Amino acid sequence: MARSRKMKLAHIEDCFERLAAVLPEPKTELDYRDPYTLLVAVVLSAQATDVGVNRATKGLYAAADTPQAMVGLGVDGIAHHIRTIGLFNTKAKNVHRLSEILLESHGGVVPDDRAALEALPGVGRKTANVVLNEAFGHPTIAVDTHIFRVGNRTGMAPGKTPDAVEAELVRRVPDAWKKGAHHWLILHGRYVCKARKPECWRCTIAEFCNYRDKAPPAG
Repeated sequence: MARSRKMKLAHIEDCFERLAAVLPEPKTELDYRDPYTLLVAVVLSAQATDVGVNRATKGLYAAADTPQAMVGLGVDGIAHHIRTIGLFNTKAKNVHRLSEILLESHGGVVPDDRAALEALPGVGRKTANVVLNEAFGHPTIAVDTHIFRVGNRTGMAPGKTPDAVEAELVRRVPDAWKKGAHHWLILHGRYVCKARKPECWRCTIAEFCNYRDKAPPAG
């Protein structure tokens, strides 16, 4: 990945103003009904597409959409519904066990607490950040491959690891934009600032981006 020099702080503000103008109310593309089904969907989304997860959870949530029902479904029952997703056997075990822990330790309620979330099977920092942000409104920024790329490519938050990019985003993104930053950046990376062929010619923040190898229009 070509590295860019660091973007000016004032231009970060300009970027989010532009991104917000295009998408005023950004949100996850995962289908969910409540914090619990969001948690399960995010756990299932590791190394899988949101489209694929939504296809699998449609049937899964019809069969079980609470911790109690998920435990009752059993590991094999969960696996049956998510078999189209990569690593489905491991994910089924994690979803079953995290549901048990929610019942045993949290009254069946998803905790609004990072440490408690990260103690659940299949839940790492990125998953916890998504749940805290989407379900509970925390100004967290979960760094996936798209945000890692956008942070480095634009110069908004250069870093050699996802944690480093997250720390830079938390430090450099103005507070007013932090609640939606994760969604704006992931969607921008998914649909515009693509990995192999960034569509710079239609990028709303191109003038502020420090990427040196801006792609010309296709064709």
